[in-house]
Amino acid sequence: MNTPFFATLKSLFRMLPLAASLIGTVALAEDDWIELFDGASLKGWKASENVGTFKVEGGSIAADGPRSHLFYVGSDGQASFENFEFSAEVKAKAGANSGVFFHTQWQESGWPEEGFEIQVNNSQLQHGNYLELKKTGSLYGIRNLYKTLIADDAWYTLNILVQKPGVQVRINGMLVVDYVDPERPLPEGSPELNRLGQGTFALQGHDPESRAFFRNLRVRELPPSSDDALAVSEPVDAAGAQLLSLARNNFPLIDLHTHLKGGLELENALEISRRTGVGLGIAVNGGKGFPVQNDAAALSFLESMKGQPVFVALQAEGREWMDMFSLEAIARFDYVFTDSMTFTNAAGKRLRLWIPEESDIGDDVEAFMDELAAKTAEIIATEPIDIYVNPTYLPASIAADYDRLWTKQRMKQVIDAAVENSVAIEINGRFRLPSERFLRLAKSASAKFTFGTNNGGAEDFGEWSYPLEMQKKLALSWQDMYVPGHAPSRSQKKLAQTGL
Repeated sequence: MNTPFFATLKSLFRMLPLAASLIGTVALAEDDWIELFDGASLKGWKASENVGTFKVEGGSIAADGPRSHLFYVGSDGQASFENFEFSAEVKAKAGANSGVFFHTQWQESGWPEEGFEIQVNNSQLQHGNYLELKKTGSLYGIRNLYKTLIADDAWYTLNILVQKPGVQVRINGMLVVDYVDPERPLPEGSPELNRLGQGTFALQGHDPESRAFFRNLRVRELPPSSDDALAVSEPVDAAGAQLLSLARNNFPLIDLHTHLKGGLELENALEISRRTGVGLGIAVNGGKGFPVQNDAAALSFLESMKGQPVFVALQAEGREWMDMFSLEAIARFDYVFTDSMTFTNAAGKRLRLWIPEESDIGDDVEAFMDELAAKTAEIIATEPIDIYVNPTYLPASIAADYDRLWTKQRMKQVIDAAVENSVAIEINGRFRLPSERFLRLAKSASAKFTFGTNNGGAEDFGEWSYPLEMQKKLALSWQDMYVPGHAPSRSQKKLAQTGL
C-alpha cells in the first residue's frame, strides 16, 4: 500500500528510538519529588464551582458531588510545571467518570479549557443519548483507550510523563499512551488541539453519580527538552487529521481484526497503537487445520494476552469450530468473529473460497450466490459470533462481477440476519470489503460496524485507508459502531442462559 497515511505509519517504526530517548532523560533527573497532598487537608488546592464536591476522606481527596474541578495552586498560588513526572493513586466507584488534568489553568467554572485530561472511567453507563467510550488512561479525545483495564473500587497507580513534545501515560506501570504533539499548523479537518506548554494539575468532579478518590499525589520536575527531542514532531496528513477528529468525537478507533503473525509481534503492534491512537483487538485463528483446535490451546492464548491493553478475540474458522471448543472457553474471549469463506455446499463439498482449487462454484453462478447468501445468513443466525468479517468475499474467479452478483436482495438477506442477531459488520481494510453500496444499505437498516485490518503480517498491519474512507463517505459516528465490553458477548449471553 502506498497511501500517505500508510507511509506515515511505517515511519513511526523509525521514530521509536527517538521516543525512547525522550524517556531516557527521566533516568537523569534527580529524585526530587514534591508532595502535592498532605493527606489531611486541601492546603495548596483550590476548587472551582461547587466547592463542596471535594473533601478529604480517609487520607485521600474525594470527588463526590456536582461538577467541580480542584486545581493545585501551591503555597504561593502560582504553581506551574512544564516537563515533569506525575504520580497518583486513583480509585473510582462503579459508574464514575473523573479525570486528572495537566498543563491547565485555574478557571471559575465549566470544563477546563487549557491543558490535557487523563481519563478516569472504568464503567460509566450511558447518560441520556451519550455513552462515554474513553476509558481509564486515555489522553482524553486525543489518544483514547477503549478497553477497561482497572476494576471499580480498586486503587491503581497513574503516572504521567511529559517531556515536550511527548506525553506518556502509564497505568500500574504499563505504558498505555505515547503521544507526540504534532507540528502546526494542522491540516484542514483537524480539531482544535491544545499544545503542550506549561500549567498546573486539576482533579475532576464530573457529576453527582461519579465518586473518585486520589491519594499520594506527587510530582518531580524534569529538565528542559533538548533540541533533538523537540524535533521529533511530525506533520499530520489528511488521514491523520481524520483520526484526530474522530478521536475527539468519541468515535471508537479500534482495529478489531489484528493478527500476530508474519513478523508482527505484540510489542510492535502496541507501539503503533499507542502512537496512532488506534486500539487493538488481537485475534487467534481457531478451527480445523489451525494451530488452535481445542480449549487448552484457546485458553493458553488467552493467558498469553492477560493484562495487555487489547481486546482478545477468537476468529472462528470453518463451520466445525463450535464442536471443537466448549461454550465456557469461547465465552472467555472479549468477542468472537467469523466469515463465510469456508462452508460445505449442498453437494457435500467443503469449500474454501480464497483457494482457487477449493472454491468450486459450479456451472451456475447465480445458484452459487444464492447458496452463499443463504449460508452467510445461517452462520450469522446460528453461530455465537459478534462480528461478521471479510464480508461479502467472493472467489477470485468471480470477484470482478461483485456488484452484479451481490444483488440488493442478497445483500439484504445478509444484513437482515446481522441486524436481527446483533452482529456487527466489519469494514475490512485488506480486501476493501464490503462495498459502499452494501454499507449504505446496512447503515439504513441500523446495522453496527467495526474496523479490521485482517493483516497477513507486519507489512500490511494498520492499513486503515478503506475503513477511514467509508467512515467519511457514510458519515459513520460512534453510535454506528460496535465496541466489545459494554454488554456481554453473544457467547457470554448464551452461557448465562444455559446456567453453567
